[in-house]
Amino acid sequence: MPVFQESCAEQIQAQTVIVIHPGSQNLKMGRASDLNPVNILNAIARKRLPGGFVYKDPFLPSSVLKYFLLIQTKELTQAMEESRLQVSHTLQSCLQSDGRRRYATPPQQIAAFNRRSSPEILSPCSEEWLKTDAEVIVGDDVLRVNPEDGFNIHFPYRRGELNIHPGPGGSLTAILADLKTIWEFVLVKKLQIPLKDLKHYRAVLIIPDIYNRYYLKELTTLMLCDIGFGGCFLLQDHVAATFGAGLGYACVVDVGDQKTSVSCVEDGISHRNTRVRMDYGGGDITQTFFWLLQKCAFPYKKCDPADKIDALLLNQLKKDFCHVDLNICGSQEKTFTVRRPKIPSEQHILQVGDECLVAPLSLFQPELFKVTGIHAVHIQKRYLGDPQDPHDENYLRETSRRGIKENLEQTLELQEEIAVPAIPADEEVVVDGVDAVPNVLAIRDLEAPRDFIVGPQQLLGLDHAVLQSIDRCQLKRKMYSCILIVGSGMNFRGIGMWLHNRISLQIPYMFRADQLDIITQPKEMDPGITAWKGAAIFSCLESAQELWIGQLEWERHGVRVLRERAPFMW
Repeated sequence: MPVFQESCAEQIQAQTVIVIHPGSQNLKMGRASDLNPVNILNAIARKRLPGGFVYKDPFLPSSVLKYFLLIQTKELTQAMEESRLQVSHTLQSCLQSDGRRRYATPPQQIAAFNRRSSPEILSPCSEEWLKTDAEVIVGDDVLRVNPEDGFNIHFPYRRGELNIHPGPGGSLTAILADLKTIWEFVLVKKLQIPLKDLKHYRAVLIIPDIYNRYYLKELTTLMLCDIGFGGCFLLQDHVAATFGAGLGYACVVDVGDQKTSVSCVEDGISHRNTRVRMDYGGGDITQTFFWLLQKCAFPYKKCDPADKIDALLLNQLKKDFCHVDLNICGSQEKTFTVRRPKIPSEQHILQVGDECLVAPLSLFQPELFKVTGIHAVHIQKRYLGDPQDPHDENYLRETSRRGIKENLEQTLELQEEIAVPAIPADEEVVVDGVDAVPNVLAIRDLEAPRDFIVGPQQLLGLDHAVLQSIDRCQLKRKMYSCILIVGSGMNFRGIGMWLHNRISLQIPYMFRADQLDIITQPKEMDPGITAWKGAAIFSCLESAQELWIGQLEWERHGVRVLRERAPFMW
């Protein structure tokens, strides 16, 4: 009977907890009691003022090829072609499951077929552009906005972080206003929760594993003061993913639409020095796939990734065609349909070969991502402090160092007083205590996060990121035994086995005898909602009840209460 009462209490609590997981492309939001979250496009369209600046965030990462000079474009395409050939040669050296060598149809033969392919004209598409007098459009309806209606399109998140930029709507204030509008739209229209009742609800916000503390402060203010939740707390996405997968520890690999991040998590803690984020993801794979299709004479000649309809088409082609199944060899005939409102649809026949494998494998050969520009590698930087929080980690670190140094100096003075007779000059040694002072001062350097080593092309492949992340963790054996893949950007058949083989070849010798386990579909759920599900589970745990931050205490204490309550090192 008590168990039943407890489960009822947990169920009631879960119904009043809203879990929010914003991403660069989609927003996942719902009650902690829901089986699946509401999943909508994380975008907003605002009516442009008369004479106002035109601004539209692209649906795919922008290709840089058309912006370069002719000489630069040739150099870039040559470098990408060399990388493509490397992946192709690797695939040709692989074996099928029955032991036979793989074979590939020459791209010239595929291109000859595609050039002869003519579209079949179908009846006009039944869908129409959105007709509305609204000034603001949110979510999936943004896809139906007529390009001629004068709307600016904004994505609040890009590359896994807030989309701060110098253009219209690119200030932090404007982005927070966009987030408020989008979140309130989901709460009212999708979850049927009146805004006046939000004081009875609490929110869990899933944040990136590499976070900006100033942004977290503003997001907490947004949830508690602007939207009006009764309480909230923040949870890192990699930590949430381990709860969603039911794992106590894992090296988490999160591939989203525009970023890829890796870190080692144990017992709900993401180890700081193991965190790394690369500015590429599923959207960059889509652009790479389009570049590969163009090399094979893609029959849809008017395709423009900057157009939202074509961007969605390319993204769907990637999902439908791309894989890492080594048993599929040679050319394959595929069909796809181009649909636009009020225009006759076109059905194309396309022939593809190893392009369907090369595109996903660009995660391991990231030079192919140069089609979308330069991609930075990020680590968790040291906190610079906040004027509202004078007793932060910097204060504690400096005062503790000062105390250690003073104690050591006192110890040295005592050692000098009771020193033994002088040692001959040729046998002088450094006393351990004397040597300890510079070692303590060197803690500043030891605590500083180490940069991840990148190759001469200044890009970090996924396998190298995993190896270096685990190398920075003390629990290497445990992390090699459990690598968790989450996010929607790496959802390709067979890619888990490819990652397994790549890491097996490079793993340190002492760990090769241990089992290397890579989990691509935890609990047979969609890897894109693993983190959301984990945050929902975490919010109902008894240990999480002390993490909630209320509106009054946030207004009174500010960022100090976030430092005390956050389930990660602030």
